[in-house]
Amino acid sequence: MIDYYTSALEDWITNWYIHNKIMTSQDMNINQISLKHGIFLHRKPMTARYDVFGRYKGIVIDSRERVEIQREQFFHELCHILRHSGRQTMMPEAFRELQERDARHFTLYASLPAHMIKTYDFTNEFIIETLADNFKVRKELVTERLDRIYRNQKNSTILQAHIYL
Repeated sequence: MIDYYTSALEDWITNWYIHNKIMTSQDMNINQISLKHGIFLHRKPMTARYDVFGRYKGIVIDSRERVEIQREQFFHELCHILRHSGRQTMMPEAFRELQERDARHFTLYASLPAHMIKTYDFTNEFIIETLADNFKVRKELVTERLDRIYRNQKNSTILQAHIYL
């Protein structure tokens, strides 16, 4: 079990998953998530993207990529549908960059949600492989997620030390 302070985005994602009864890595079926939210999911040999036209919502993930990459693409595009508005081609560059940054963070946290990974033994020497296998994501994504958790813990410890001085 790991103890650290979650970010507002992590809390948003956890609440969204719990509201949708997605409690384990086995529940994170991208086909089911799409279906439940009225999102058409397409696998095509093209760059990943999302579309929203009126009531139509669709996500295209690149069929040429490995399953792990497709999952990352799905969560990235899902973020745009759930959290963003406007057409990126019509918005200022800085705002588009902000949305892309949010989508990258969303992908990291939605692929390895705090409420699911907190029960794992982070001292296990195979934790990266275990999480990658259970959540069907790349080891590089797991490593980035764990690095952020460890940094968060370190910063929290430093902050607490200053508070108690």
